[in-house]
Formats: sequence, structure tokens, C-alpha cells
Amino acid sequence: MLELERDQKVKEATDVLTVEDFDSVEFWVGNAYQAAYYYQHALGFEPVAWSSLKTGNRKYASYVMKQGGAKIILSAPYSPSSEMGAHQLMHGDGVKSIGLTVRDVDVAWQESLNRGAKGLTPPTEIQDEFGSLRYATISTYGDTIHKFIERDNYDGIYMPGYHKYTRDVDTEFKGIERIDHIVGNVNWNQMDPTVSFYHDVFGFSTFIEFSENDINTQYSALKSKVVRNYNNLVKMPINEPALGRKMSQIEEYVNYYHSAGVQHIALHTNDILTTVKEMKSKGVEFISVPQTYYSNLSDRVGALDEDIEKLAELGILVDRDENGYLLQLFTKPIQDRPTFFFEVIQRKGSEGFGKGNFKALFESIEREQEERGNL
Repeated sequence: MLELERDQKVKEATDVLTVEDFDSVEFWVGNAYQAAYYYQHALGFEPVAWSSLKTGNRKYASYVMKQGGAKIILSAPYSPSSEMGAHQLMHGDGVKSIGLTVRDVDVAWQESLNRGAKGLTPPTEIQDEFGSLRYATISTYGDTIHKFIERDNYDGIYMPGYHKYTRDVDTEFKGIERIDHIVGNVNWNQMDPTVSFYHDVFGFSTFIEFSENDINTQYSALKSKVVRNYNNLVKMPINEPALGRKMSQIEEYVNYYHSAGVQHIALHTNDILTTVKEMKSKGVEFISVPQTYYSNLSDRVGALDEDIEKLAELGILVDRDENGYLLQLFTKPIQDRPTFFFEVIQRKGSEGFGKGNFKALFESIEREQEERGNL
């Protein structure tokens, strides 16, 4: 890992687009109703709003799933000839839009275009009884877009066009508090141009780099750079393949997603033991590492607040940096294609991404690839 000095390579992140935080992430899926059931009962997201034929939407069905400050939107088309239908046919279930809360959507739109972004939807205002909301969209890697959302004058659950969703079924929350970071996979030699896009257009800085020497096994390797906004609430690692003996997980993703796209979303919790235990009890499958990983864990990461036996029982990984430590675990892909998955993460001071876990983690992923016949 390379910690970049403030005066080297990349300037301090600047507040040019007024980006404050992740707002929401929209998935385009094949069946939003069934996906919402999984997100509610397996992952603990509560359905709080919806848009469908019953609310007057003739184009698609959409459910707003919320847990803590994390919002996931699940949308499915009614027509196979629509943009949404074509996207789902090519990519399978996947992230279409990364929503970003901005203070001023006009500034975000105009400055992003001035700095080289491809604009899609100019600033648009929509209203309902809860006020007015303004948004705009631009392109990023693959078919993924960024949606700038200004909601200071809006008190509704999500945005106009969505109605409150009520069902007589309780949601068992799993302790998720917010989106910690969102990871994008790009194809060969596309990491640096993508990172430059976030430098040049967004004013984001790179604060961590991982080379193929950091992230490798005997079979495969990858590279990664992490960009972040001025207040460190928006963090986005960008991965690309590196040369190895066999197919890397990034290549596998791109081959099955058929383009660059969002590989995973990290969900932050303040009690990862409970979160993982509850998710596992509802059938969420996580990757696993050999129990030997825990045999010298104290020597590698130092003293922990958590019981190592309980960490080992649940397969939770631990890493430490100069600021503290983190705990993390990754689900297996949550659809048939080996593409998107979730990470559950708890930070106790660490601002890193688990460099010390890379070897164990990617060997585990390679075992899954081998079972799929893709290693």
C-alpha cells in the first residue's frame, strides 16, 4: 500500500462539485418484487417506498430499501425493449446508478461538464406534496451513471413519484448504518483513465494505491486505486486486472457483466459479529477462509476488543493500520452470474481496506472461481 503525500502526484481533494455523501444506489434487476423480499428478509433492508403500476408508473416497478442511512433502489422494467430491459439482459442484476448527495445540482452539473464529463440528464426539478427535489445525471465507467441529488427542499421518503410502502411484515434489521465505499471493476489498462476522471471532473484525490505486488496469489493479480471526496464520506476503489497465470476475479467479473461496473458495495456496521450472524441465519452465503487464518491472528493484528474464537466461528477477517483496525467479510455473489456481491465492514479507527487480508481473501475467491470452472 502506498500512502500518497499531500503534495505528491495528486492534490488534496477539492469541493468542486459540492458532493457530500452517497445518497442511494439503484440496481436494475429482473424481478424487483422478489429482489425486495431478499433484501428485506436476508439483508435487513426495510421497504419504505415504491413506484409501480399501482402508483401510476407504466414503465417499471421500483422499491426503495432502507437500513440506517443506506438506501438501495431495486427497479425492474415492464418492457424488454426499454433501456432498463436491455441493461438487465446484458448485465444481469447490477448497479445502474450511484446517487450522490450534492449541495447544488446546478454547480455539480455545469462544473462536471466543464471539466470533461458526459452529461445525460440536465438539472431537473420534480415536486410532490413533500416539496421539490432536483437531480442531474452523468456517465462514468461502463454503463454506470452518477446521479447528483439535491434534496434540501424535499421531506419525502425518497423522491417524487414514489409512494410510502406499507406491509404488515416486520423487518429484522441487521445493524447496517451506511454505505462505507463502492468498488468499481474496469477492464485492462482502464484504472488510471478512470481514476483521472475522478481527479479531473470531481476533484477527488487518490489516497491509497494497491499494486499487483500487494494483491496477488500464485494464480492471479489485480491493481487498485482508491479515490475519495473532500470530506472522506465518498470512497470508491477502482480495480483492474493484472497479469497472472490464470483468470483474475476482475476478468471474471468483466466477462460475465460484459463491461465495467460496480463489483461490490461495502455496508458499515458497528457490530459486525451480530450483523454477520443474523445474515447467515437468513441464508446469506459468505466466503470462507481456512481456520489457520486465526492461529496467529493476535500476533499479526495485535489486541482486539472481539473474541477471536467468535471471529473464527463466523469467518470474519481483521486487519490493522496505523490508525486502528477493521473487521470485514464478503458475501458470495448474490445472483447466478459471478458479478456483484456485498461487503460487511466495521471500522475501529482504520481507514484502510484490509490489505493484510488480500491473500486469504483472494485465495478464497479463487476457490469459488475454480468451482465455477473459471480459474
